Amino acid sequence: MAERLDWPGLMRAGLQGLRLRPAEFWALSPAELALMLGAAGRAAALDRAGLAALAARWPDMPVQGERDG
Repeated sequence: MAERLDWPGLMRAGLQGLRLRPAEFWALSPAELALMLGAAGRAAALDRAGLAALAARWPDMPVQGERDG
């Protein structure tokens, strides 16, 4: 079974422990929240192959009116 996030615990940590406003809490990415809670640094650094895999999975979409090069 997939690991589930402890939303009540994360909200307590962010809203009570870090004293974030709700809008500030919900605007954070999971990586930013982990960094603020001191949990960052456990994952390996992103290497070239990992970046290429991410770019292939989520390619940039051109903005309307934007031209190549």
